[in-house]
Amino acid sequence: MSEFYKEIDTSGLNCPLPVLKARKALADMTSGQKLLLIATDKGANKDIPAFCKMTGNQLIDTSEVDDKYHFVLEKA
Repeated sequence: MSEFYKEIDTSGLNCPLPVLKARKALADMTSGQKLLLIATDKGANKDIPAFCKMTGNQLIDTSEVDDKYHFVLEKA
């Protein structure tokens, strides 16, 4: 995986908190920087891609590691 500007772990938090925390983290970043978002909420598998599509940020990668969902987002 790539290097990340920021990593946030939203394990244990349910929708919409992972999306809201991603939005806040991305707001402090500059274009091209990458965010690693870790979530346990299964809804994040639909919510994070939809969030990226709505905001223009790019979803670079998704994976599941130790029952946690990992999303790599790139700030638009």
